[in-house]
Amino acid sequence: MSATPPVPHLPRIIDEPGLLHALPMAVAIDALRAALRDGPDPEADPPRTIVPVEHGQLLLMPAHRSRYAGVKVATVAPDNPAAGLPRVQGQYLLFDAVTLTPVALLDGIALTTVRTSAVSALAADLLAVPEAGRLVVFGTGPQARGHLDALRVVRPLTHVTVVGRTPAHVERFVEAARRDTGLTVEAGDPSAVADADLVACCTTARTPLFDGALLPSHATVTAVGSHERGSREVDGATVLGSTVVVESRAAAAREAGDLIPELDSGRLAQEALVTLADLASGAAVAAPDRPRLFKSVGMAWEDLAIAGAAYEAT
Repeated sequence: MSATPPVPHLPRIIDEPGLLHALPMAVAIDALRAALRDGPDPEADPPRTIVPVEHGQLLLMPAHRSRYAGVKVATVAPDNPAAGLPRVQGQYLLFDAVTLTPVALLDGIALTTVRTSAVSALAADLLAVPEAGRLVVFGTGPQARGHLDALRVVRPLTHVTVVGRTPAHVERFVEAARRDTGLTVEAGDPSAVADADLVACCTTARTPLFDGALLPSHATVTAVGSHERGSREVDGATVLGSTVVVESRAAAAREAGDLIPELDSGRLAQEALVTLADLASGAAVAAPDRPRLFKSVGMAWEDLAIAGAAYEAT
């Protein structure tokens, strides 16, 4: 009589509360720092696959490192917010690297929110002046709040200005942030960047949010709003006047709408882009006398680092 085949291993389910409990922001930042130090070059990451579908996009982001492999499947449905549904949804499937057994299924949107703000905080920790206390946040959604929480971990924030398109959303954000952080938080307009130490752009803007000529020479800007060629949160003055840091030169050339006009025109050379890995290793440094811009498109190695850390912590 033949033996009964083994029951396939069921992956551990890690929902949003479980992920947030397992990965305090400081731990998430350290997981990304370790991935940069110990993992393969982010330039070797497979490119994001974007599949147009009738009502939006299907995104596939696979990655492999020494201990784990994984893939994020996400959807972007621009009409969803009008129906009271999230614009972006998804799941992350984590595999053991040796056996390729599924070990965890994670809430993909919670993972993305943590990953995006954590990589911005890592960049800010490498770029921002140590005493940075004044933050300007563009946007009022989960990424804006995630960036406020993440940047507080790496710099001594004291004052936050929130800039958004919808006054009611700004008011709710300000009230919640005041209550939860104890910081001075107020509504403002784009000119607030003139007094900023840190600027976090967390929007789906198609045109620049502020005049880059206003930026102080010591300011650090993080722009994370999109991975699309036609989207733009920062202007040419910001790009050309700053040390520009990216996760990967190849990914930036494909997807960084904030940089592509300058790259395509030849005003910015791809070789002039500083990678986050070189910054973290000390192989590159930012110029001390000009602003610093970190343009993130979000990469699969970051998702994998966060998913693996969350799995090991649960």
